[in-house]
Amino acid sequence: MRDTQKMAVIGGVAAVVVGLTGVGVYALVDSDGEEPKSTVAADDEGKAPRKVKKGPLSAQEVRTAAKEFLGAWAGGEPRKAAKLTDDPGTAGKALAAFRSKAHISKVAVTPRAADGEKVPFHVAARVAYGQKRSAWTYDSALEIVRSSGTGEPVVDWKPSVLHPKLKDGQTIRTDESGTPPVTAVDRDGSTLSTDTYPTLADVIRDIGKRYGDKTDGSPGVQTRIVDSKGKTKSVLRQLSKPTPGKLKTTLDAKVQRAAEAAVRGKPKASVVAVKPSTGEILAIANSPAKGFNSALRGSLAPGSTMKVVTTAMLLDKGITSPGKPHPCPKYSTYGGWKFQNLDKFQIKNGSFAQSFARSCNTAFITQAPKLKDDDLTKEARDVFGIGLNWKTGTGTFDGSVPVQSDAQMASSLIGQGGVRMNPLTMASVSATVQNGAFKQPFLVSASLDKRTLAKASRAMKPGVQKDLKALMKLTATSGTAAKALSGLSGDVGGKTGSAEVDGQKKPNAWFTAYSGDIASAAVVPASGHGGDNAGPVVRKVLESAGG
Repeated sequence: MRDTQKMAVIGGVAAVVVGLTGVGVYALVDSDGEEPKSTVAADDEGKAPRKVKKGPLSAQEVRTAAKEFLGAWAGGEPRKAAKLTDDPGTAGKALAAFRSKAHISKVAVTPRAADGEKVPFHVAARVAYGQKRSAWTYDSALEIVRSSGTGEPVVDWKPSVLHPKLKDGQTIRTDESGTPPVTAVDRDGSTLSTDTYPTLADVIRDIGKRYGDKTDGSPGVQTRIVDSKGKTKSVLRQLSKPTPGKLKTTLDAKVQRAAEAAVRGKPKASVVAVKPSTGEILAIANSPAKGFNSALRGSLAPGSTMKVVTTAMLLDKGITSPGKPHPCPKYSTYGGWKFQNLDKFQIKNGSFAQSFARSCNTAFITQAPKLKDDDLTKEARDVFGIGLNWKTGTGTFDGSVPVQSDAQMASSLIGQGGVRMNPLTMASVSATVQNGAFKQPFLVSASLDKRTLAKASRAMKPGVQKDLKALMKLTATSGTAAKALSGLSGDVGGKTGSAEVDGQKKPNAWFTAYSGDIASAAVVPASGHGGDNAGPVVRKVLESAGG
């Protein structure tokens, strides 16, 4: 038998060990280091004292221990290899699973020069699953430590010894039970390719990971890392070609095209459209296309678009009504803060409807003394579903309206303070007004995975809905939203917003509106007034649905 290659037959399977003898061994065991010092320790049962080695490991100990472990592993002797680690039980199970669950028929290991106690090595394995065969190579490393019990050099066992990507609680498997790729389609079956709809790339990738295994696709034979529940964390090898499965979404290709066109060319912008009667998400678009998905996961102060929720609360409590006289002074102070309107305008002897349509900040701040700290939080959660655990089918931030006091509470009334939203949540706000009850937005049907959608604890009072729609209609026809929504017929309502951001010259522009059975919201950061900058984005989306 040659020195450079040793064959061992384990259960009828040939295992090849390369580089552990001959030249490879020479590099592994040659050492001019000194043997470590030892101390004498008594056996627990009072038997003869035994020597326990102490002190730093010598280069020879490191290389010899690594050689023995790698040789046993490559030779198909998991128990022997496991005993050469500091955790034989865990190591033994992992090493055995590597052979059986990953379907590894052969392993060749080539150690590299040690760096202190760390020994890098190269693995050349053969994967055999059914009729599929595949060569698999990668690099890993191990570290030698002294056994706390005997002082002998052993491998510091970690899952990454088997593969650098492997972590605690994970295993490597080769099978056809992974997640197939998906072909996402819209509500009518039209393909949503990322070439045509580049801003959907992040979303399609995410829903593919979540729902690919629930489609009619096949992942092919894969070598993959899975967690304790069998969920794929990483695909390491693809042994056979996968077959994509068709995954239906709630998106509308026509509305999606309009949304992408509306944000294209803007340095930063996000827009979402939802169907008020069902909660179905019709479009999601961001600029830049490959950046952070602010449309679904952003967390920004929504500015005056939040006044839709605040107004619902005031109407709900009977504090105001559209035709009721309502103060809109230049300034209003609460909690030690002085608030003002854009360009310090005021409305003398005006009504609440006029204040809403012109987005008067002080008209809302003056109502703060009549409110409890948690009133806005409750309205947002109980009627609009904000802050509940939305299960849309993809990752989302579902809004936050924290309980605050003094000036921060007053700021929340006008969408500043601690209030945080995104186009998805603000589109849902308009949708709730239009529908009269919160319908949790979703992208993938809940029937696919039997998940339970979030539900608000109560619907909007009919009188509140009627008044709020009248206010948003007035804003769309003769208020701050009129320029963007001019010419749209039918059941239309809107609200603008401009959210101030510390250190930013221009505010974030917001706009939310509905037209028929479509609601949309957009944000264009650092651009200025909501009606001028975010309004046209929403207008294009609403028009695309024929609203």
